[in-house]
Amino acid sequence: MANIFSDIPANLPNEIFDDIITTDQLRIERIVSKGQTSPDTGWYDQNENEWLIVLSGYGVVEFINGVKITLKQGDYLNINAHKKHRVIETSSDEATVWLAIFY
Repeated sequence: MANIFSDIPANLPNEIFDDIITTDQLRIERIVSKGQTSPDTGWYDQNENEWLIVLSGYGVVEFINGVKITLKQGDYLNINAHKKHRVIETSSDEATVWLAIFY
């Protein structure tokens, strides 16, 4: 048995991306952020749909059309494939734990 909140270091200089389950049609990933944002290289433009939920902390997702959505503990969001987006803010006081399901 595993726990989604285990193995989170107190000092988190880089985001952590852990695949929990990967199949041909589904990928479940734990993401842990602490003040990090998306890379400056551009927008995420994914081939898969992405459903995500914030389990702790908070994050702000911005879409290329300027819409910004703040997700707090328990908030979830579905992002269709090729809908360009990025993370522009995460909690710097506590770890933001995301669960992302790509399908």
